Amino acid sequence: VLETARQMARVQPMNRLRFALWGAEEQGLLGSTYYVRKLDAAQRAKIGLYLNFDMIGSPNHVFEVYGGDGSAGSNAISSPQQSAQIVQFLENFYAQRNLPSKRVNSGGRSDHKPFADVGIPFGGLFTGAEEIKSRQDAEKWGGTAGLAFDPCYHRACDNLANFSATALDINADAVAQSVLFFAMNRLPR
Repeated sequence: VLETARQMARVQPMNRLRFALWGAEEQGLLGSTYYVRKLDAAQRAKIGLYLNFDMIGSPNHVFEVYGGDGSAGSNAISSPQQSAQIVQFLENFYAQRNLPSKRVNSGGRSDHKPFADVGIPFGGLFTGAEEIKSRQDAEKWGGTAGLAFDPCYHRACDNLANFSATALDINADAVAQSVLFFAMNRLPR
């Protein structure tokens, strides 16, 4: 995300961008919730969409796409038409590279929730956390069935050596492409 922000500084986008790195997500989405609560209605109305990139390099990864289009569960609904376009863009990113992806219920565990709660369209990427990788997932994405997507999730071993360089490289491109695309194109309202 930081590298994408650095590169976007050289671009003249159609839409204004804000890059945010939230604190205290694990303690209850404190940073993103505080930010959204401080916005008045006019400021919220200026936010066209929210892209959330949470855990995009898990060591035993899958490629998951989530969004507020309602396709992955009733907890995932926020501005379905606009969110559907974000989800489709991210799914197409993987499909164009012949990489499998799957939609996952976005739920309320990540920093997109405060934005969704006020009706801001969202979508994002996730490579897995404490859930156990199934045999089918291992066949599709490689890695080890029966082991968590991130065996160090919320543990002391979650350090700078705990990631998949392959997943991070692919998803860094997804971050950059999606930010550039939505910076240069408007979603219909």
